[in-house]
Amino acid sequence: MRKQTIHKGYKTELDLNNKQQTQCRMHAGTSRFAYNWALARRKELYDREKASTNAIELHRELNKLKKTDYPWMYEVSKCAPQEALRDLDKAYTNFFKGRARYPKFKSKKRGIGSFRLTGAIKVFGKEKAIQLPRLGKLRLKEKGYLPATDTEDAHILSATVSEKAGRWFVSIQVEEEIKIPENNGPPAGVDLGIKQMMTVSDGAVFENPKALSHYERKIKRQNRSLARKKKRSNNREKAKIRLQKTYARVTNIRRDAQHKATTWLAKNKSVIGVEDLNVSGMLKNGHLSKAISDVGFGELKRQLEYKTKWYGSTVIVADRFYPSSKTCSVCGYVKDELSLSERTFVCNNCGSVLDRDLNASRNLENLAVSWTESLNACKSGELWPSDSGGETAFNEAGIEHYSGRFLNG
Repeated sequence: MRKQTIHKGYKTELDLNNKQQTQCRMHAGTSRFAYNWALARRKELYDREKASTNAIELHRELNKLKKTDYPWMYEVSKCAPQEALRDLDKAYTNFFKGRARYPKFKSKKRGIGSFRLTGAIKVFGKEKAIQLPRLGKLRLKEKGYLPATDTEDAHILSATVSEKAGRWFVSIQVEEEIKIPENNGPPAGVDLGIKQMMTVSDGAVFENPKALSHYERKIKRQNRSLARKKKRSNNREKAKIRLQKTYARVTNIRRDAQHKATTWLAKNKSVIGVEDLNVSGMLKNGHLSKAISDVGFGELKRQLEYKTKWYGSTVIVADRFYPSSKTCSVCGYVKDELSLSERTFVCNNCGSVLDRDLNASRNLENLAVSWTESLNACKSGELWPSDSGGETAFNEAGIEHYSGRFLNG
């Protein structure tokens, strides 16, 4: 068992009174204002001088304007606008690296939003409360979930307060040392799908809860009801909250199923082979885009990546063009074509008949095992990466391996 220092997030619901809710709304509004002001300032600077700036320079400029133009900003913690400016810096970095679109202005119509605080943050386990800068002690609805700073050696880096469907939450980022156990579980391959969320090579199946499709009719009715309400009326606000609660329930059902499946895999399997799906390309299919979005392929992969680090397992991502569905897991024969309607894989070479998803998961398991063995051989000098950037690799005997990306271990 080895130790490792990680950054871990904990999120729980707050129990706020009216005064505290007002203070949180003020912080969220200030954070949104600072973000929009900085975005407008950066666009103006670029249009006028073709120059750029950063969060530090914008914070100095905003501090000068506080005394004259924005004195109300002194009523909230200075961390709220500071962190908003840093978020804008990250948004620009993601845009220039091609990971996201150009930053947009934040609108209050899309929700109250959130704000992040740093500095003196304390969690009181016995009192079931958290202390945040400028906001003071806030009651928690759950006891014993957040690491208490009065009894445990937990270093809290930041706290993010957010609102969703009328409920307030706090999420803290903690730097802590964890003990990583030795994972002696068997290897496994995981095939992601729409009907079954996950099909594991040992036969285990995690069903897709299909949260959005189950609540689709209710969401349509609530959207019609919202559209019929008079704008800026109390009834419209009530209808809006009802719709938000339904969407929040859909999200919670989907997230619960994802967390249960990925945690079980990370704890019980030592090596996990998964697919590298082109989700953005799959979403262009008008017939399946809604069902694909309802599963959350990207979120499943993201959760596996960080949970395997906690439980001593390894994730190996197959190449995007690896034919896991077209390949026979028994003899290795690869079919030229396989339509989506064929749910049973029938091998034309050896005659094996298997469920399509189970066959794909077993191929991913074979890939993960072979790549792990090749990686171990590489440490002893028996494996060399190819010139193509590591997509394929060869062992000492010259056997080609379809290499996955080795994410962690």
